[in-house]
Amino acid sequence: MKKKIIIGTRGSELALAQAKWIAERLRKEQDNEIELKIIKTKGDKILDVALSKIGDKGLFVKEIENALLDKEIDLAVHSMKDLPTFLAQGLKIGATTEREDVCDALISKKGEKFSALPQGAIIGTSSLRRKAQILAARPDLKIVDLRGNLNTRLRRLEEMEMDAIILAVAGVKRLGWLDKITEILPISLSLPAVGQGALGIEIRENDTYLEKVVACLNDSSVAVAVQAERAFLRRLEGGCQIPIGCLGQVEGNKLLLTGVVAAVNGEKVLREELIGSQEEAEQLGIALAEKMLALGAKEILDQVRGG
Repeated sequence: MKKKIIIGTRGSELALAQAKWIAERLRKEQDNEIELKIIKTKGDKILDVALSKIGDKGLFVKEIENALLDKEIDLAVHSMKDLPTFLAQGLKIGATTEREDVCDALISKKGEKFSALPQGAIIGTSSLRRKAQILAARPDLKIVDLRGNLNTRLRRLEEMEMDAIILAVAGVKRLGWLDKITEILPISLSLPAVGQGALGIEIRENDTYLEKVVACLNDSSVAVAVQAERAFLRRLEGGCQIPIGCLGQVEGNKLLLTGVVAAVNGEKVLREELIGSQEEAEQLGIALAEKMLALGAKEILDQVRGG
């Protein structure tokens, strides 16, 4: 007997593309009727204030999580980088999907690559993580805040006095816009956000039926990498609007975890890595955070939080 499954999602073109991709995967695997329900979050409603000024506890997920707890939806599709490290009580990540390209992309108005951007070029991004790392490499650049969905940001590049913008490659690729990318920035220049490129499927903790349904979406290697990244962020008490980057890379049974903590102006950057086994993902993330705290990460982050 067919069972109807309602997927909760934000309403942006990218969020819908991601939710539809999950819906198609589930239709192929399960004999169920799938329906999408669009839910507007606080982050979607407040577009005229920098994300770092709003506070980021569930900025793009809280309303969706409430709908999940209230059983208005059966599962939620999130960009993993938007998920707080502490989920709402009663919810869990049921699956972590295969990962798209984890890197950041430069899209420049005149087709200039990062190193060729003119002195004092204006770059649009809403991410303190990107801002800090970009300024560490090119302190001459001017960073301006850029909010809105991908369509809006691309339009503003053309309309506003900006030379380039920086976006996640994954989102650009999911919308079929790879041809717009001027340059994919190496992780040596811009380490990605925790969970960047992966989707998180959130379900209720006690929903054994949905747990089995979404199991087909889980990529175990990505899940391990993201688990370590999230443990790193959790120990540093960071959020998506703090200049912290982290990337887990699985090779065989080994997990290489690289983290960065940077001052917003780029003048101080801590970058460290650790290697461990996949089974130690959680502990590895915490250990890397402890290593960076011992090197001065707390002082950098306290300064950021203090404004």
